Amino acid sequence: MTWTILILVIGILLFLFGGMLLPKGDERKPSASKIVAKKCISLIAIILISGSMCRLYMPYYLTAVNPAIVQEMVNGMQEQQQAEKNKQIRKYVRSEGKKMMRDAPVLGNRENAKKTIYVWTDFSCPYCRRVHGELDRVLADRDDVRVVVKNFSIHGPLSDAPAKAVIAANLQDPAKAAELTDMLMTREFYTQDDLKDQSKIGEKVEANVMKMAKEVGLDTEKLKEDMKGDVVARELRNVRDLAQRFEISGTPFLIIGERAFPGAIPADQIESALDEE
Repeated sequence: MTWTILILVIGILLFLFGGMLLPKGDERKPSASKIVAKKCISLIAIILISGSMCRLYMPYYLTAVNPAIVQEMVNGMQEQQQAEKNKQIRKYVRSEGKKMMRDAPVLGNRENAKKTIYVWTDFSCPYCRRVHGELDRVLADRDDVRVVVKNFSIHGPLSDAPAKAVIAANLQDPAKAAELTDMLMTREFYTQDDLKDQSKIGEKVEANVMKMAKEVGLDTEKLKEDMKGDVVARELRNVRDLAQRFEISGTPFLIIGERAFPGAIPADQIESALDEE
């Protein structure tokens, strides 16, 4: 702002007194070069004044006269960024879709789905639980969809055991892994009493998860062993790598077909996105 005011002052001074910078001569019969020089100085002065005035007026115009244009510019920029992100996602999903699904739990029509949804989720995230309910509604309405669950373990000990357990369960029985996923999303797997001793919260969460795993008919001893294995580590690494690639900073985050949808979107929006693919 200071530089803008300074340039404005210089422009005004040039406009008013710029002729004094030229060599003195016969003012009654000035030479052609002197006339041209005066006009050039006046033109430069007008440019400096106009530019400075525009720069000084623009913030006022954007904030007081027409603030909606700022929102339009932001929306336009966000749409452009989202379009570019969707382009990158489209290219990657088409070439690496099988790799993205290889070790992940899958809900819905695992083998014959025509439509695929990828969801980055966390079992301890309330918004993820909400979007899980919306996805359940979609799966109940149609049999041409599968949901690939990418367990983004971002809440430490509250998230680690559930995320590892469902990936490990997928090695035993994909149907039971889907059942465990639904159970962990719809029931509480830790209590307020569990949270009192933070040093043991991980152990308590895992114990509670094992109870649910046993309830759905999984071999819990094998499950514990597989939770420490290479497949679970590979899938969690894949989840993190893809989150970085797609600039996923939080959960839930959905890729429906080949487009990104951050946040807990409702079932009707999910349906619309599927139908547009």
